[in-house]
Amino acid sequence: SLPVVSFGNLMSEGTALSRRGLHDKALGCFNDALKLRAGDKHCLITRSKCFLKLGDTENSLKDAEASLQIDQTFPEGLYQKAETLYTMGDFEFALVFYHRGRRLRPDMNKFQLGINKAEEAIINCIGNPSSLKLESTEELCFVSRQAELRSKKENQKQQNKPKDQKDQKQTKKQSPKIERQLLGQLYADKAFLEKLLKDEDLMQSSTRQGVKVMDLVLGGISYLNHRRDFWQQQKPIYTRVYERKALRRRDKKQKPLDISRSITKNVEDIELCRGSAEESCRKAERMLKIVQMLSDSEVPNKNVLIGYLHSCIGKAYLAMGQMEAALRSHRMDLDFARQNSLTDGVSRALDNIGHVYARMGKFQQAINTWEEKIPMAQSSLEKAWLFHEIGRCYLELDKAGEAQDYGQKSLQSADEEGDVEWQLHATVLVAEAQVKLKDYRSAILTFERALEKAKLVPSEAAQNGIIAALDNVSKSFIAELNKSHR
Repeated sequence: SLPVVSFGNLMSEGTALSRRGLHDKALGCFNDALKLRAGDKHCLITRSKCFLKLGDTENSLKDAEASLQIDQTFPEGLYQKAETLYTMGDFEFALVFYHRGRRLRPDMNKFQLGINKAEEAIINCIGNPSSLKLESTEELCFVSRQAELRSKKENQKQQNKPKDQKDQKQTKKQSPKIERQLLGQLYADKAFLEKLLKDEDLMQSSTRQGVKVMDLVLGGISYLNHRRDFWQQQKPIYTRVYERKALRRRDKKQKPLDISRSITKNVEDIELCRGSAEESCRKAERMLKIVQMLSDSEVPNKNVLIGYLHSCIGKAYLAMGQMEAALRSHRMDLDFARQNSLTDGVSRALDNIGHVYARMGKFQQAINTWEEKIPMAQSSLEKAWLFHEIGRCYLELDKAGEAQDYGQKSLQSADEEGDVEWQLHATVLVAEAQVKLKDYRSAILTFERALEKAKLVPSEAAQNGIIAALDNVSKSFIAELNKSHR
């Protein structure tokens, strides 16, 4: 039986991995999720963020643009495109998309912050033009205006001013207060180096290696100036001020929400301790005790979290081979979900209970459990794997007729979704049921269809397995023909 993987599971796992900084592994989850649901705009944006964290701006931009082809007014797509362009250094175009996003969603403060940082980055690059503000509609005019400003700047550079003089002028323009905020502890080092410059005797001296002290000091100041400009470009002053204020507001007003977020993040991490089921189980049980002690006001979604933790504990017990304990935890998850009318929780618990029964060899109980879940299936893809699993259980019980029926249902759902992999699994199941029913002629035709699907996936292992099965069925078919001929 093939492992059941849903789009939602892959998205949750990828997001949790990304939060932990494991962007390479997260990327694998998002790639698999997009195989299950090609062109999902939310998944494209999540993968775009992942690419950006890995420094792959080209693919990050491709995914952001792909999400906008699906929905031109998708705010997350506009924001991600702007963020990627900003990271690439295309500040003017980033500004265009920050503005476009703000017009669509003025309630999303991150667009205004994006506008602020892009404008500041442009000022850092080309000076402080008075016509920098972008008007609400004329985006293309803005870009041409920037081109004009650049040409003006180029003309200024051709004037015969000494380079050192220009550098000094730019340094003076920077407010000491802003510079102190940007450089932090390094501000004292810069002040010390500037003080040394005033010591003429020291500046004329050289080190034992023959390097002029003045060159060393000027090099140090130049490096710190570059760091200052870089930090101002990457994280402007007002974004830091805004973040500090937001943090203080959150501390005062949203303490219960922070507790809830912290717990949710820890729970997601627990589910990812797959290398050690014992550690995963221990962490989840400890977290369960903490959540149970907190009040409903501190954790607004307390019952949801309790159910989810029981689910994590159940999965850990299953991985350790402790079937009864796994069953007990998943039933507790089911009870919590039913008490609180949480359809997703009920669906998840029934799914997990079915898996435990199947692993225990209690195929009829697994069938009963999964059949209860069928009305809760939210997509054709979910139905495809659910019907497939039920069909496999019927095959294990030597009920080939029922197995064939569920295989056909699985294939129909996979066709609706247009998912070739699940079309392959369902077709193989139908063929295996037909072999058990001794309908060899149909089985050969069905295995041949499965072989075509395996070439499309493509899967060499599946192709080899189907070819071997076809060989066996053909022999059985010939033997049957010979028998009837005699």
